[in-house]
Amino acid sequence: MASATLRSGLRIATTWLVRKHLPEVIAIENESFEFSWPENDFLCCLRTRRDVGRVVLSEDRVVGFVIYGLYSDFSHVINLAVAPNFRRKGVGSQIITELYASLPWRKRNRIVTEVRERNLAAQLFFRTNGFVAQDVLHNYYDDSPEDAYRMVRRYYKEVVEA
Repeated sequence: MASATLRSGLRIATTWLVRKHLPEVIAIENESFEFSWPENDFLCCLRTRRDVGRVVLSEDRVVGFVIYGLYSDFSHVINLAVAPNFRRKGVGSQIITELYASLPWRKRNRIVTEVRERNLAAQLFFRTNGFVAQDVLHNYYDDSPEDAYRMVRRYYKEVVEA
């Protein structure tokens, strides 16, 4: 379990998402998205060998989560949300920072995600965290005819001269 104190003064710990976290994760999901995932979608993701779930805890309460997939040359943020009372305190940025730091840069050199066209807050969040819009995905979602932006953050290994 990784612990940190954010610039906001909030003390958090990050750990693996396990079944006991699901009620809190689903509550955050429902508060965060108009088209939220049902419990079965979380379970399906977490049963695959490719997908990974992490939660952020504050005082033993889930305050944020991420589910991401590991592919041959990139990581894919499938779902990320922070509880409304904990937004703009650095929780989401900490999730991205930890994910970015865990990338084996020779193998997976970027993080990719999709963001709804209407979700300006998410677009700005990812942009602030080093992502750039790469493509427009027309009629991307099954639940609406809405487009999505594919956003990408590339991993650049810093070259250190001796």
